[in-house]
Amino acid sequence: MGPTSRATLYEQASARAVEVGEGVRPDQLYSPTPCSAWTVQDLLDHLVDGTVYLGAAISGSPIEAPSEATAADFRAGRDRCLAELRDPEVLSRTCPSPLGFDWTVLEATARTFMDTLVYTWDLATATGQPADLDPLLVDACIEMFLPEMPERGRAVGLIGPAVSLGDGAAPQDRLLGAMGRQP
Repeated sequence: MGPTSRATLYEQASARAVEVGEGVRPDQLYSPTPCSAWTVQDLLDHLVDGTVYLGAAISGSPIEAPSEATAADFRAGRDRCLAELRDPEVLSRTCPSPLGFDWTVLEATARTFMDTLVYTWDLATATGQPADLDPLLVDACIEMFLPEMPERGRAVGLIGPAVSLGDGAAPQDRLLGAMGRQP
């Protein structure tokens, strides 16, 4: 998978995340989510934190996350990241991963794509919005990250136990189960 396609995957997944974020009603902000310790507001904050992480990886400088983030904050962060990702030299820069090792901005972009895709499902599910993910994005995410990434995340406490779904589970359900969600 080429560098441009990873940025494109992030662009497509984050476009859907913006739509879902904009569909959150104010009375839903403190509702529970499939991430049992998080509210809808926590998910919005985390999505914005993803743009902050990626933006800092791109620029090499810390970026401050807003508190009580909104869909508009996510859109603005996403747009900043996408503008910078158009420069091919950016993708080869090295940055720290959330798991404590160094990797490239290209790899950080792929990870942010995965994170955004899965958290979009969480946010849609929590707020009663359509939660079907783009099958092409799901397939790309599975190809890039399963089974290794969820196991690495579990080893450091970032991802809950896998949910066993049995043979024949749909790709979206397999991805969500691997990421500790009950589809």
